[in-house]
Amino acid sequence: MKIKEILPILEEMAPLAYAEDFDNVGLLIGNPDTEATGILVCHDALESVIEEAIAKKCNLVVCFHPIVFSGLKKITGKNYVERVVLQAIQNNIAIYAVHTALDNHKDGVNRIFSDALGLVNTKILVPKSNFIRKLITYTIAENAEKLRHALFEAGAGNIGNYENCSFNSTGIGTYRGNENSNPEIGERFEFVQSEETKIEVTFEKHLESKILKALFSNHVYEEVAYEIYDLQNAHQNIGLGMIGELETARSERDFLQMVKDKMQTESIRHSEFLNKNIKKVAVLGGSGSFAIKNAMAAGADAFLTADLKYHNFYEAENRMLLCDIGHFESERYTKNYMVDFLKKKITNFAIILSEKNTNPVKYF
Repeated sequence: MKIKEILPILEEMAPLAYAEDFDNVGLLIGNPDTEATGILVCHDALESVIEEAIAKKCNLVVCFHPIVFSGLKKITGKNYVERVVLQAIQNNIAIYAVHTALDNHKDGVNRIFSDALGLVNTKILVPKSNFIRKLITYTIAENAEKLRHALFEAGAGNIGNYENCSFNSTGIGTYRGNENSNPEIGERFEFVQSEETKIEVTFEKHLESKILKALFSNHVYEEVAYEIYDLQNAHQNIGLGMIGELETARSERDFLQMVKDKMQTESIRHSEFLNKNIKKVAVLGGSGSFAIKNAMAAGADAFLTADLKYHNFYEAENRMLLCDIGHFESERYTKNYMVDFLKKKITNFAIILSEKNTNPVKYF
């Protein structure tokens, strides 16, 4: 199996289109035409992880955090990033990162986080915006069913828990073809009035080329009339963070002890206790200070995230318990999920969970 045959499976797990614009995801280092010898899954692709990959004969490292985040002008080995890049290239090891592509997936980082805490009735905390588009096209009634089906097969018409969604209406279309035309109905130079079906479907923006290919391949008209619009609707199944409920409300102290046990964190920084029970909980793996207001607006009793600064704790406004459990700790089980996913998709192939603890933060 070549690395390029594994890439679609990785993209199924964490679609690259879901990643934030600032991120650097996908195949960062390596030739996709290389024959894969094994996959090592880790949180951070550090030098110790590359050494582990070499020892375990794995030439593809799948990591959560991208080791190359911003541009490299020189690769001289002067810092840990450059040393990893050199080490990987010298040993023919490819590196693939998922990061916010998996953060934004409904079954990704924050689902894993929520499940670890036993949250139920969960939904996305910060739904992704500017991600949905709408296609409108017109065709004759005889072509409508075939065209709709082709658009659905290409990924259009999915809304939440429903698929094959469309709106259809009928009206009168008009046209007159010139000397170069070849009309489906009528003749050149003839003014034609024909009953048409208007089809409207939504789709995720990264599917646009696939949707248009299906449209042009299955439409009967010589010139296909269509319109595409950006929608303001947020995507309810793609986005950052998650909010849900505990099965049973807990006191603040009991809640924090449960979090320490479940997430295996040595320390939790938190805002002032409010002397109320915790039932509704928001989570966001990694750096989540930007979502404090989202958590409050959603009515969270507590918000768990990481990398909070001093003044962020004031933003809780004595309305919810704000907790920093540590960046690594909030994403702790992500690599386990990645291994389980890949093992289900790729059988009879070495997929190994890294034994290296790459958390750079230690506690005294």
